[in-house]
Amino acid sequence: MSLTPQALVNKSLELVSPPSTFIQLNELIQDPNSAIDDISAVINTDPALATRLLRIVNSPFYGFPSQINTISRAITIVGTRELTHLVLATSVMNAFRGIPSTLIDLDEFWRHSFASAITAKLLAEECGQSASERFFIAGLLHNIGSLVLYQSMPELAGEAIRSAEFGHEVLFKAEQRVIGFDHAEVGYALARAWHLPHSLQEVTRYHHRPAEAEDFPLDVAIVHVADVLVSAVPFGHSGDNHVPPLDPAAWELLGLNELQIPFLLQQVNEQIGRLSSAMLT
Repeated sequence: MSLTPQALVNKSLELVSPPSTFIQLNELIQDPNSAIDDISAVINTDPALATRLLRIVNSPFYGFPSQINTISRAITIVGTRELTHLVLATSVMNAFRGIPSTLIDLDEFWRHSFASAITAKLLAEECGQSASERFFIAGLLHNIGSLVLYQSMPELAGEAIRSAEFGHEVLFKAEQRVIGFDHAEVGYALARAWHLPHSLQEVTRYHHRPAEAEDFPLDVAIVHVADVLVSAVPFGHSGDNHVPPLDPAAWELLGLNELQIPFLLQQVNEQIGRLSSAMLT
């Protein structure tokens, strides 16, 4: 029987546990009776996580004028949902630390992811979306399936990377040919297994095929465009040295003027160093 994305993820879950703290926090967010103290208590059960979150919210990326010394204060300033998303991001980064540098430079991978996150958030704001933090986390984690491939089947993943580089094709096409499926399908399987929000499941699955998005077409279109823009600059890379094709319908859905893009990318360039420094330290 051939390997499937779901079977690969089931095997990977032995190595990569779901972000339990994020799941607990997400449940608290949905509970109308929960309070800031409840959320703080969950985060403070993991001192390393709490320390890292405080370092991030005190970083120049956020630029708050005064020091934030407690998680409850961070929740008040940053917001419950955004801090919960930061918990998810840091949990994912910790889960995939063991990938060999001979296969993929993780600093470059995360630089691409951070740039995609910032770009997706800025695009969402340009499109009039008020809750732009969900686009930030979607941009940050859209390539999570690549990390599963790199960790669980490094030989085949490496073969796909080399094939794409020397065969002048985008990586997800090479993955489909070499492995039988691509990182987008693996990311979708992992997002489902981890019970991540449905919007994140759709983004991971369809960011290269935005026309197929079912319930969150705008989320998928924004991350798709962000990924293409970031790849074109480029800001880091996720293993792919080629720019994925832009879906014209996704661009049309955003309703933006192309003259807005240079200024937007300038903002990304100004913010990427601050975010990378905070998240990778």
